[in-house]
Amino acid sequence: MVPQDRALRVRALLDAVRAEGRTALTAPEGKVIADAYGIAVPGEELARDTDEAVACAARFGGPVVMKIVSPDILHKTDAGGVVVGVEGASDVRAAFRKIVENAREYDRQARIEGVQVQELLPQGQEVIVGAVTDPTFGKVVAFGLGGVLVEVLRDVTFRLAPVNANEALSMLDSIRSAQILRGVRGARPVDRRAIAEQIHRVSELVADFPEIAEVDLNPVIATPEGAVAADIRVILAEQAPTKRRTHTREEILTSMRRLMQPSSIAVIGASNEQGKIGNAVLRNLIDGGFSGEIHPVNPKADDILGRKAYRSVTDIPGEVDVAVFAVPAPSVAPLLEEVGRKHIPNAVLIPSGFAESGQPELQDEIVAIGERHGIRLLGPNIYGYYSTWHDVCATFCTPYDVKGGVALTSQSGGIGMAILGFARTTKTGVSAIVGLGNKSDLDEDDLLTWFGEDPHTECIAMHLEDLKDGRAFVDAARATVPKKPVVVLKAGRTAAGAKAAGSHTGALAGDDAVYDDILKQAGVIRAPGLNEMLEYARALPVLPTPKGDNVVIITGAGGSGVLLSDAVTDNGLSLMEIPPDLDTSFRKFIPPFGAAGNPVDITGGEPPSTYEATIRLGLTDPRVHALVLGYWHTIVTPPMVFAELTARVVAEFRERGIEKPVVASLAGDVEVEEACQYLYERGVVAYPYTTEKPVAVLGAKYRWARAAGLLGGGFMT
Repeated sequence: MVPQDRALRVRALLDAVRAEGRTALTAPEGKVIADAYGIAVPGEELARDTDEAVACAARFGGPVVMKIVSPDILHKTDAGGVVVGVEGASDVRAAFRKIVENAREYDRQARIEGVQVQELLPQGQEVIVGAVTDPTFGKVVAFGLGGVLVEVLRDVTFRLAPVNANEALSMLDSIRSAQILRGVRGARPVDRRAIAEQIHRVSELVADFPEIAEVDLNPVIATPEGAVAADIRVILAEQAPTKRRTHTREEILTSMRRLMQPSSIAVIGASNEQGKIGNAVLRNLIDGGFSGEIHPVNPKADDILGRKAYRSVTDIPGEVDVAVFAVPAPSVAPLLEEVGRKHIPNAVLIPSGFAESGQPELQDEIVAIGERHGIRLLGPNIYGYYSTWHDVCATFCTPYDVKGGVALTSQSGGIGMAILGFARTTKTGVSAIVGLGNKSDLDEDDLLTWFGEDPHTECIAMHLEDLKDGRAFVDAARATVPKKPVVVLKAGRTAAGAKAAGSHTGALAGDDAVYDDILKQAGVIRAPGLNEMLEYARALPVLPTPKGDNVVIITGAGGSGVLLSDAVTDNGLSLMEIPPDLDTSFRKFIPPFGAAGNPVDITGGEPPSTYEATIRLGLTDPRVHALVLGYWHTIVTPPMVFAELTARVVAEFRERGIEKPVVASLAGDVEVEEACQYLYERGVVAYPYTTEKPVAVLGAKYRWARAAGLLGGGFMT
């Protein structure tokens, strides 16, 4: 933290800028902040006329940089307000006059306070260090190559602010051009710790002063001797962010427990009429085998589907854990008041017709009622939810009752039904399927908090279009990932957030760029598409956790081996360099026209015994940590023969305590589909007709193991 006296200086400066009605600080004001926070900047002075400029330049004793100082000119270069490499009294005077003239021509109303005369920095690698206020994640610090390369390459990485020294250092390795900083073609490496210190101090600044919206150090000149910011730009927010209501972890778990493990459910708007949502929800609860109490609520009926109906939830005897709403949107608010009077802790709001359809006032009203009565709201505009281990099917969609370890959530009803269809087709056992819809209250961090503790859940997969509170999500993810994988499909790869940016950093902080880095920072596995999200969720609980990085490919087809090798590289995995002794052992089972090394190519005409022997060898050797199998359909070794022998060998080793992830790609006629299903059901993740998918799944398992601290590397910090 910055010393108290310096913090007071920054506070006084920001208050003064605010009092003038400004949001952009001038360069001299930026230097005050830089000095307070130990941000390295060159020597500089403010000259108000040509004589002062000459005197300032003389004190620096060499070439200088001259820049316009105006609270009304944010982009100095665009205004012709920067001249570099000025030396000698006559040139200084000429540059001063030209800068002022250009500034007046650029904006005749601009207030001009003078010209900044700055020490010229030595040549070095230009990088950018900055911070922005992201609407989802709040204060975010950024790093990348600077100067003109910022806009050309857009090679920037982001982290939540503040960052510590190690987190700042990790950012230097996270850009595509990281090697430049280490030195290329004989160039000496830059002072990495000096750059990291600039990142760290900027992150502290924006964390200490939330009213700072953007900070831009561009360029920072990095040399082997240090890193100095040639320019600092600071922009204040126009208004304070709206604070979101938060809940403690204990409050979340208490309400979620009653939602996901209810003893009593009321269906408001229950109906005897087929085709009505209230009929479908009630029927699903009854037919789904829910063992708790089910209470239909409808003021116009005495009996619905053989159950006593109540005119109001307030008439129901005893406690109710969940109220499921199946009534039109305009009816929700008054009925939610009754739910509040009944002290029901959870309301599942299926109806649409709220903020998503241009009726935000209706949504604001129900949120206010929920807060007033302490009701947690799921929805509105959702398909409902499934909690399979408690036989809860509170939805108007098709039922699903295959119990398992995968929890699935979605903002979209259509995506929710795709999830349901996939689960049914692949026989994926689920612990829950939850629709989030408009997320008026309950959202992903609430569900993550619950599923992280739920003993029935082994893997969590979430489709999301946005996050209401990115930091709460990151906190929940960081608490969950060490225990179980979290897979996210983030829709909307746009850069809408960059449109109104006032700095280079802000312009680079597009929505998806920030999401991508910070989801990695949280240890979350980001899926590139819907199918990948579902396949990761299905496969990760099946695969054992690897104990090292050495991956070996054993294949019956050279072509598959090449494609599998490409997939290994594409997914950030490491092909093991086969030691000579292991190479000799593999060669004992490979025909002379086969190929050892990695991939191990046993060729397609080999009998089942060759497949079995090489798989056994890979599982036996402790230096091998994961196996990728490439099978080629032949009559010599039919698909089911391959599947049965592979499953048998893997099971034998697991009984002996040797558990390694094994994935398989099966190429062949349609029989390979049955063989893949057989393998999958026995702990070998196998896919027909693809070399990419099994390796992508293995890569996802490795990414989680690293994020969970089980393989080294830990979270992307």
